[in-house]
Amino acid sequence: MAQNAEASTVRAAEAAIVNVPRSLPHELNALIGLVGIALIFEALGWFLHGQSFLANTQRLSIIILQVATIGIIAVGVTQVIITGGIDLSSGSIVGATAMIAMSFAQVSTYARAVYPSLTDLPVIVPVAIGLGCGLAFGVINGALIAYSGIPPFIATLGMMLSVRGVAKWYTKGQPVSFPTDGYAAIGQGMTPVLIFLAVAVLFHVALRYTLYGRRTYAIGSNVEAARMSGMNVERHLVLVYALAGGLSALAGIVISSRGLTAQAGMGMMYELYAIAMAVIGGVSLSGGRGSVVGTVIGALIIGVIISGFTFLRIDAYFQEMIMGAIIVIAVIADIHRQKLRALRAEKS
Repeated sequence: MAQNAEASTVRAAEAAIVNVPRSLPHELNALIGLVGIALIFEALGWFLHGQSFLANTQRLSIIILQVATIGIIAVGVTQVIITGGIDLSSGSIVGATAMIAMSFAQVSTYARAVYPSLTDLPVIVPVAIGLGCGLAFGVINGALIAYSGIPPFIATLGMMLSVRGVAKWYTKGQPVSFPTDGYAAIGQGMTPVLIFLAVAVLFHVALRYTLYGRRTYAIGSNVEAARMSGMNVERHLVLVYALAGGLSALAGIVISSRGLTAQAGMGMMYELYAIAMAVIGGVSLSGGRGSVVGTVIGALIIGVIISGFTFLRIDAYFQEMIMGAIIVIAVIADIHRQKLRALRAEKS
């Protein structure tokens, strides 16, 4: 009977939530915004510098590479936000897992290897260790939130500080460098972009067409109804946060591989950019709505804005101010959408 109730709740959530994005209103709005912002920078480029912003293929490649690694984090954060939660520990997990993975990827010719007896290992070993640590951090996040009743903001804030401390303690603040060729290849060329696209496609399918996605939306839509239907909300939340931690670890591996070094300060502020990508892409901070497609578009918007500011030679301080204003505007727009949706529901 509980299974029937859960199935009923899942079907209701699917009909009310998952099927809504088929018209792609928020995704289309984000896409229109992306095109509009790009055209504005194109016009300003010709007006101020006599150069094209969009015609430079190298610049476009840099934009895509810039958003790829943080975009991997944003895919995990998207799922967390859809459940009605938040994850502030993503950037710290990037730093810690980058350090840990790199320490198992060093070459034997480096005299100051972290583990001299564990060098020249197959690339799968450091990658598996890094992903495992990210999953473990995510499980702790999920368990704290699901079983102790601690609000996600506080639980992940504590994890953010703790894991950053782990990253600094691991090698006493010393960077870890000199990886094997196999590990270094992960972040070279357009490989990070391919990894990002693969992650985005995988979780788009998972959220859109599987029971995992339906349960994720159902929890974000009405957690009490999901629990009363017999759904194991706690177990599913642990899974969602574990996946978010694993994706942050994957981003840490890609970043350290691309830079050929890992430092404890890696990933600083990445969690805020990941949240911004999700919100700009139409993911509702109140939970229950959003999609990976929207997050990908949001990531491209962030990339175009950052690249456009650099193209126009806007000072970095002003870039941060404007970026903060954009995030606030995106949240205000989300609140406004929620109010309009509530008014339509009352009228119907």
